[in-house]
Amino acid sequence: MKRKLPSLRERQRLETRRLVQKHATRLFLARGYDETTVNDVAEAAGVSSMTVYRHFPTKEDLVLRDEYNERVGERIASRPKSEPLVQRIGRTLIEDIGPMVGAGAPGGKELLLARVRLVMETPALRARQWEGQYAIQKAIVEALRDESNDPDWEFRLWVASGACCAAMRAAVMRWAEQDGRPDLSRLVADALAIAFEGQFP
Repeated sequence: MKRKLPSLRERQRLETRRLVQKHATRLFLARGYDETTVNDVAEAAGVSSMTVYRHFPTKEDLVLRDEYNERVGERIASRPKSEPLVQRIGRTLIEDIGPMVGAGAPGGKELLLARVRLVMETPALRARQWEGQYAIQKAIVEALRDESNDPDWEFRLWVASGACCAAMRAAVMRWAEQDGRPDLSRLVADALAIAFEGQFP
C-alpha cells in the first residue's frame, strides 16, 4: 500500500504541534512540570493559548500526545495478512521507532528522551501514560477489526496489541534509563523477543 503524502495544511499542523511540544518540553525540564503553565508554553512558542489547546486539549497531552498514534494502525494493516498477528504489530513497532530518534527526526532523540524522562519523573504524567498505550491499541484494533469474522478476533487484537505495546514501553524506559545510548529499535526487538519467546530475531 502506497503511503499517502500529507497535504500542505497537514504538514503545517504537524509543524505547529512539534514546535509547541518542543517548547513545552524545554520549559517543563527547566522550570518543572507543575510550575509551567499552558500560557507559558504558548508565549515561548509564539502562538496563542487557544492554538495550544487546539492541538493539545490538556497539559498532559503536551508530553504524551503525538501523531504516531494516529498512523500506526494503517501501517500495521498494510503488512501482509499472512504474517502472524503479533509479528505484524511487533515488526511495525520496531520499524517505526527507529526514525523517531534517527537523524532528521522531528525533535530528534533528545526530544523523545526528554519526554520519556518527564513521564518517569512526573506523577501526573505517569497516571495518564496508560491512555497513550490505549490510544495505540485502539488505533490497531480499529484498523484490523474487519479482517476476520472470528467472534474472538477483536479480543485477540486487544490482547496482542497490549502485549506488544507493553514490551515497547519497557524497552523505551530502559533506553531512557541508559541515557539513550542503546539502539532503540534493537531494544524494542529484544523486548518483543522476551515477551514472545524469540519470535523477533
